[in-house]
Amino acid sequence: MTEVLFYHLQDMTLESVLPPLLEKSLERGWRVVVQSTSPERADALDAHLWTYREDSFLPHATWRAGDAEDQPIVLAVEESNPNRANIRFLVDSAALPADSAAYDRVVLVFNGDDGDALAAARSAWTDCKTRGFEVTYWQADERGRWQRRE
Repeated sequence: MTEVLFYHLQDMTLESVLPPLLEKSLERGWRVVVQSTSPERADALDAHLWTYREDSFLPHATWRAGDAEDQPIVLAVEESNPNRANIRFLVDSAALPADSAAYDRVVLVFNGDDGDALAAARSAWTDCKTRGFEVTYWQADERGRWQRRE
């Protein structure tokens, strides 16, 4: 059964939150697709993942790369799954893909300070519950550690 995690960003940026979540995914041996809503945003995330920390980088490519199918992380703007990922991150209010049930996990990261993003996340929550997915809601505590909320 697909597990859908909703990560509620408050006073945090996607750029600060996404790399550690991707690192944990790779540590678990998962292949990942990160879906945003525009080529420009995917390109900005691409540049960020190479430089977010001086002592590290996340091996990745965009969907345009000729070897995208071999990459552990692919940044995409469409519903495709070029690297046969088993986890999909949805950012910038990217919609749930039609094949959501094909993933072990879908992670929806949304900006709680953006009314439209919050409304989209609520709609996605309802959609996921209707589809029978296991859904959980996560929010960072005052120290920035993710806590599951009920």
